[in-house]
Amino acid sequence: MIKIGVIGCGHLGEFHIKLLIRSKKFDLKGFIETDDVKSQEIEKKYNLTRFYDLDNFNNEIEAVIIATPTTSHFKIAKFFIQQKKHVFVEKPITSTTKEAKELILLVNKFGLVGQVGHVERFNSAYLNVKNLLNPMFIEAHRLSHYPERGTDVSVVLDLMIHDIDIVLSIVDSSIKSINANGTKVISNSPDIVNARIEFKNGCVANLTASRISLKKMRKMRLFQSDSYISIDFDSGKSEQVKIVDHDYNNKYALTLKNFDGHEKEIKILNYENKNINSIEEEHNNFYKSIIENKKPEVSFDDGARALDIAFLILNKIGND
Repeated sequence: MIKIGVIGCGHLGEFHIKLLIRSKKFDLKGFIETDDVKSQEIEKKYNLTRFYDLDNFNNEIEAVIIATPTTSHFKIAKFFIQQKKHVFVEKPITSTTKEAKELILLVNKFGLVGQVGHVERFNSAYLNVKNLLNPMFIEAHRLSHYPERGTDVSVVLDLMIHDIDIVLSIVDSSIKSINANGTKVISNSPDIVNARIEFKNGCVANLTASRISLKKMRKMRLFQSDSYISIDFDSGKSEQVKIVDHDYNNKYALTLKNFDGHEKEIKILNYENKNINSIEEEHNNFYKSIIENKKPEVSFDDGARALDIAFLILNKIGND
């Protein structure tokens, strides 16, 4: 088992703790949390040791999960990487692209695993159709109620960055142009943003993120030459509407004629939730990457690229 610790025991940090306690791959040695009330709650609830400084914590662990506010990611991650510890940091990787690039250099220098918590890469709905994707148009909506947490960053870094990461992992092309608009409603940074990303291969991604919505939604729709694919990150389910040659075996099949007069058949394929825990799958990938000494599914490079695009979007709407 790999000895691991958690820094930051807020909403996400506690999720990590719950799963690590029952893990057969990691040995959770303890946690660091600056809030005394929360720390006492975690100590009592999970019978865990609280550490008060990074040096003492470092002596007990081989890897660390950082779930603190974004502004502290760089300082904490840099410390542990320099101590030759493997690092998992929640998204966004850092507050600036400069900081992200420095962390990349450090993990490469020491041959360590650096993973970023873009959890949607491990969502059942995405995994169901991951190998079917070759889109030319993508539309994503990520809407939520106004949160009690996470407002230290704009909605682009808080919510949209999930879809940015997914799109960048799907589209094998460099970016041609970015256009965006957004507005502040409640917080000091944009609360609702729409971005249009055009790739050099012709693919277009239209992303909308809002944290002032009356309803919640985490959906992505992808259109490609032979099918339409819908991914529902909330339900963990996905659907593929595929156009194939009509085989005349199913009299109830929906049929149509294409541009050259050939009869086609519409097939609808439903992919159910695999009932996997996305955060647990992140842990499994982190463990496997450490054991096999290879890059994780969502590396520091991936986190830095998503962050870079997020800042380009923010710059388009006049926010840096």
